[in-house]
Amino acid sequence: MTDFTIAAQPREDNGRRASRRLRRIGMVPAVLYGDGKAAIGLSIEARLLRKLLADERAYTHVITLQFPHGNETALIRDLQMHPYKEEVLHMDFLRVHAGERVHLHIPVHFLNEDTCAGLKAGGVLHRALVEVEVEAPVDRLPEALQVDIAGLHIGDSLHLSQISVPAGVTLVPLLHEDDKEVVSIHNPRTGAEAEEAPETTA
Repeated sequence: MTDFTIAAQPREDNGRRASRRLRRIGMVPAVLYGDGKAAIGLSIEARLLRKLLADERAYTHVITLQFPHGNETALIRDLQMHPYKEEVLHMDFLRVHAGERVHLHIPVHFLNEDTCAGLKAGGVLHRALVEVEVEAPVDRLPEALQVDIAGLHIGDSLHLSQISVPAGVTLVPLLHEDDKEVVSIHNPRTGAEAEEAPETTA
C-alpha cells in the first residue's frame, strides 16, 4: 500500500457546537466507522488535511490514522466542503484491513490526447465518464482508470468492456450488464449538416 499517514485525535464531544469549536482552533471534525467496530469521533488538523488532500491519490489509497495510542487504516468515504471556501467541514473514514475487497469510485484519466488520430483530424472529444465504481482489494485499488485514446478515429467510441484493468479489479457497472460508454470522438460538422439537411416528404 502507498503510505498516506496523518495524525488524528479522538474526540468525545459531538454536535454542531462542538464541531464549530474545533474548526475555530484549526481542526476538522471527522468520524471513523466500519469493519464491525463501533464508530468513533476524531479530529484532524486542517493544515495537515489540506496537505494530504492536495494529492489526488489520497482519495483512492489506504490512509493510516495515527492516534496517540495506536493506528487505524481507512479510506476516505465522504467529505463535506464549505459552500464557497476551499475548506473541509467534516469527513467520514471507513475502516479497512489488508486483503478486504471494497467498492470505491475512481477518476477516469484519458491518455495520449495529443496523439489521438480523431482529434488530429478535427474531431471533438466527448468524455462520457469522469469516474467509475470499482471493486478491488484495498491493497490493489487503482489510482484511476487509464484510458488510451491514441487509436480512436472520428466516429469511434470505447466502452467499459473494452478497457483493461489490473488483476483483481472489477468494474462494478459490468457486474450489472451496464457497459457504459467511456469516451467517443464526434465529427464537429455532424450537427450543422443535420440542421441544414432538407426535409423529406412522404
